[in-house]
Amino acid sequence: MVRRWSVAALAALCGVLIAAARFGDGAPGTAALLLGAFLVLAFVLSPLAFPRAAAEDDRPVVYWRPGCVFCLRLRARLGADADRLRWVDIWQDPSAAAAVREITGGDETVPTVVINGRGHVNPDPSWLRDQIVPAAPGATQA
Repeated sequence: MVRRWSVAALAALCGVLIAAARFGDGAPGTAALLLGAFLVLAFVLSPLAFPRAAAEDDRPVVYWRPGCVFCLRLRARLGADADRLRWVDIWQDPSAAAAVREITGGDETVPTVVINGRGHVNPDPSWLRDQIVPAAPGATQA
């Protein structure tokens, strides 16, 4: 549990220390701005930025871990479509970490996406969106 929050906590702590130094230098506006920026960074790096894993269902699974920049990129690029996936934190679920190691040949490389029983390591977000978003009626496939 501590490992999941360590990167976010470190970002928040750095923000508090830097803001305190700026405040001590007589720049309260800069201090507030920096603190706000670091707290936003801490949120983005925390598990709160990802959808919560629901019970087992038929949605594709994304295995991720807090602080992973590639996971953050995938989450950000998918936007609202990220809710069409089941996000599983490998630092919280040991069986998920084992599944990732099996797919990747022993590494815990994330994001790893499983669609229809097939694993894809660090897929392109636009490719993944095409896999999870149904085609519009009347659209032709190229």
